[in-house]
Amino acid sequence: MSQSTDTLVPPSSVPDAEGGPRRYFVTSFGCQMNVYDGERMGEMLSAQGMQAADQREDADLVILNTCHIREKAVARVYSDIGRLKREDGSKPMIAVAGCVAQAEGEEIARRAPTVDIVVGPQAYHRLPQLIEQARSTRKTAVDTDMPAVTKFGALPGRARQPRPSAFLTVQEGCDKFCTYCVVPYTRGAEISRPFADLVEEAKALVDGGVKEITLLGQNVNAWTGDDASGRSQGLEGLIEVLAAMPGLERIRYTTSHPNDMTDGLIAAHRDIDKLMPYLHLPVQSGSDRILKAMNRSHNAASYLAIIDKVRAARPDIALSGDFIVGFPGETEADFQATLDIVRAANYAQAYSFKYSSRPGTPAADMEDQISPEIMDERLQRLQSLLGEQQQAFNQTTVGQRTRVLLEREGRKPGQLVGKSPWLQSVHVVAPGAGIGDLIDVELVSAGPNSLEGQALALVTDLEVIG
Repeated sequence: MSQSTDTLVPPSSVPDAEGGPRRYFVTSFGCQMNVYDGERMGEMLSAQGMQAADQREDADLVILNTCHIREKAVARVYSDIGRLKREDGSKPMIAVAGCVAQAEGEEIARRAPTVDIVVGPQAYHRLPQLIEQARSTRKTAVDTDMPAVTKFGALPGRARQPRPSAFLTVQEGCDKFCTYCVVPYTRGAEISRPFADLVEEAKALVDGGVKEITLLGQNVNAWTGDDASGRSQGLEGLIEVLAAMPGLERIRYTTSHPNDMTDGLIAAHRDIDKLMPYLHLPVQSGSDRILKAMNRSHNAASYLAIIDKVRAARPDIALSGDFIVGFPGETEADFQATLDIVRAANYAQAYSFKYSSRPGTPAADMEDQISPEIMDERLQRLQSLLGEQQQAFNQTTVGQRTRVLLEREGRKPGQLVGKSPWLQSVHVVAPGAGIGDLIDVELVSAGPNSLEGQALALVTDLEVIG
C-alpha cells in the first residue's frame, strides 16, 4: 500500500524546477532478477525524461536496488545510505528498492531518515508517482504493495541494450517455502508472466541488438502459460518459440528448482540448438536429513537422478549449483554428505555460502545453530573442492573449437572478452571483430575462472553451434 511516513526527509539537492530530479543512478545488489529490475527502473525513468548519470555522485536521484538474502547485504545498504550525504551537507534523493525495502518497509525510514522513497520489487512501476509524493510532502513515500505482475504492463517498452546479452524475467515469487529463505515473503507467490508479453519483450530486445537472452525467475522452470493457440506450455514451450525468433542466437535460463525439472525441459536441452549447454540447479545440501529440515522437496538420490537424465540428453552440459554450509543442526556427517554429492555431480561451477539467519524464517528459530568458526572451516573445504572441479572442467574444454559471443573489452590492448556456450569467460584477440559479434575460437588455455581463445573466424551467418 502506498503511503507517506511521518519521517521528515532532510533537504536534498534535487532540483525543484520541471518536476524533480533530472539525473538518476541505479545500483543493484544480489541476483540477476535485481539486475533486470534495475534496468527496467532505469528505462522507466528515461521514458519520464530523466537521464542516467555515469556515477552516483553526479545523480540527483540514487536508487539502491537491494537484496535481502544475506545479512551482510542488508548492512551494506544502510552503509551505502550513510555515504550518500555530500560534503556540503546536501544529498541526492534516495530510493531504497528491492527485497530489503519489501521486508523492512517503514523501518528503513525510521532507521535512515535521509531516505525519500521505499519501494518493493512488485511496486517499482509506481516510482515516478512516489518521487512526486516524496517531493511534495517531504515525507518518506513507502509502497510495499504486492499485487500480481501488473507492474510489467505499466513499464515502457524495452530500450536498446548496451550489451549483446540481456535478462528477461518470466516468473516471479516462490511457493516452496524453504525454511531458510525470505523470497516467499519479499517476492510473493509464484506467478508467471503471460506468454504473449514475453514474446513481445524478447522481440523488442532482439530488435535492439540483443543476441542472447537469459530467462529469469525465482523458480524459472515453474513458468507456465498459454501460447498463441491457447495451448498450455511449460518453459520448454516458451524456449522453443523464442528459438525460432530470427536474430536471437542464444537462450539460457536461471534459477531452476529440482522439483520443476520436467522431462520436457530436459529434452529441450537435447533438441533446441539455441538453448545453451548450461544448467544452474541448486541442491543446497547433500544430506537428506538437512534437506528435509530445509523443506526442500528432493533428496540426494532424486537430485542425482535428474542430473543423470540431463547428462543423457546433453552430455556436454555444464552443471552449476548452490550450497549452504552450516544450516542449523548440520553435523560433520551431514557436511561430508554434501562433499559426496559434489563429487557425484561434478560441477563446472557452483556458488556456496555460509548459512545466514534471516528474521522471520523458520530456520532462524531452530536449535543447534552452527558456530561461525565451524561454518568458516567447512566452507573453505567445500570451496576448495568446487574450485578443483571448476578448474578441471575448464581444462576439459581446452583444444575445443566453439563459438564465443563477445561482450566487452578486455584489460589488454586489442583484447575482447566473451562467453562460451558453457558460460565461461573467454579472452581473445580478434582483429576485425567487435562487441556483439559471434566468433569461432579454439580454446587454448584455461585458468580457474576464465580461458584464453584463439580467433578462427568471424561468424557471418545465423547458424549457432552448441
